[in-house]
Amino acid sequence: MSYPTIYDCAVIELPKIHFPAGNITPIEGLLNIPFEVARIFYIYDIPGGESRGAHAHLECHQLLVAASGSFEVMVDDGRNKKFVTLNRPYFGLHVPPGIWSAEMNFSSGAICLTLTSHNYNEQDYIRDYGRFKSFRDGGLFPGFAHAD
Repeated sequence: MSYPTIYDCAVIELPKIHFPAGNITPIEGLLNIPFEVARIFYIYDIPGGESRGAHAHLECHQLLVAASGSFEVMVDDGRNKKFVTLNRPYFGLHVPPGIWSAEMNFSSGAICLTLTSHNYNEQDYIRDYGRFKSFRDGGLFPGFAHAD
């Protein structure tokens, strides 16, 4: 059985429709992204250079978009880490369940738009890195389609 890795975290180019008065990027679940959208939220007024996140989900998929400004996302599968810079509103980072992620190095005025596959459920979060490592070493991730 394989678990999600950092290589399952993909930057997705979203549609960009050009208009003289400004562009629009529509996002439709299962069409532009690999999950149905249950919840949308955004974080803003983050002081420049600050960090957010630092958790994993058991079942919830996320798509992170820099709606304005820029920030980095660190993804970690318990063995490997990578950093992805988001700085265009028509690119999003898909973070599947079972991946530790943290948003950092926000530019002043940045807005992080997040689309999720599940409504908020505190029981879905792993907020302790030691617990995350224990899950990665032998836990199950029910929201990820495992490849045998």
